This record gives sequence, C-alpha cells and structure tokens, in this order.
Amino acid sequence: MILGVTGGIGCGKSSAVAMFAKAGFRMLDSDRLIREHVLADAEVRGLLRERFGQEVLTAEGAVDRARLGAAVFSDSAALAWLESVTHPRLFALWRKAFAEDPKAAWAVEVPLLFEKGLENWFDFTVCVACSPERQLARLEQRGLPRALAEQRISKQLPLARKIEQADFVLWNDGTPEFLQAEIRQLIEALTVIR
Repeated sequence: MILGVTGGIGCGKSSAVAMFAKAGFRMLDSDRLIREHVLADAEVRGLLRERFGQEVLTAEGAVDRARLGAAVFSDSAALAWLESVTHPRLFALWRKAFAEDPKAAWAVEVPLLFEKGLENWFDFTVCVACSPERQLARLEQRGLPRALAEQRISKQLPLARKIEQADFVLWNDGTPEFLQAEIRQLIEALTVIR
C-alpha cells in the first residue's frame, strides 16, 4: 500500500509521515529527496546556473535554496521550468524505492500532490489539515515572515480543495497525541480495506 500524504505548508505533513513510519510504514519525504539528491546532482546544478546565474549557487557550488526560492516563487514560468527539471528526477527516486521494497507499506510526503495531478501514484491520498490561524502561527514559529508564509500558501491549492480531493483527512489542530490517535484509527481502517 502506498499513501500519498499532502496538506498545506505548516499543517503537519512531516509529523504525520513520521508517525506513519513509527507504525511500520516506510517513508519518503519528497522535499528531502529534492534537497539531498536532485539538487545535489551536478547536471541539475549546471542547469540551474544556466537559467538563474551563479547567484543561486553557494561558493562551494551547492544550491542556495533561499535564493533559488526567491527566484521562482515570484515567477510562475521559472517555477514551472524548475519543476520540469526536478520532478522527473524525483519520480525516478520514488520508482526506485518502491521497486526495492514492493511489499512495504509506504507513506510518501508530497506537498503538491493534487496541484501536480499525482493521485495515480498512490493507493490512497491523505490530507493533513489545520486552521489557517494555526498554519500561519506554525510557519512564523519556524521563522518564516508572515508575508512570505502567505505568499507560499498562495502558491498551493487551497486547503479546502485538498480536503475535498483527499481520500482521508487528518485534522491537526490539536496535540501530537491527538494526531497519533487519528493515524492509528486510519491505519486500522486501511487494514480492513486491504
């Protein structure tokens, strides 16, 4: 079974996926795969330098994610180009992981699951959601200024639409223990469905 776990930025996707992992699921964090594998690839770094200039790379030649983010989040064409470079490489990493352990239960964190029409990759989709106030508070606690947080939220599908499209919803306005209890119930329900 492969679960696609999505939700708004700051809603608790990573916490939920970590809880699935504690329950025995194998986990994949798409953002981490992009950060540690795709953006670390020499070919990708070369393409980024050609498109955005040397300033998106650090002195050591690594991708400066803050500068890259600034370059693409305000320019939809640049963002689409970046995704055309990174997403096929991400999907190849997914395929490799699934092939290496095809009988495993997987929880894959995918922030843009619905935005990019990736539903067919997964047996079920799970949306982790919370109130807008809680979402902004969490992002500000991470050090993201409110204006930047609102800009990043605006680039994603509205949370209400993600909730409508998901097979299951985990409401994460409460304590970590409450989220854990929701996940246990969901796993029990999925066991019955399988």
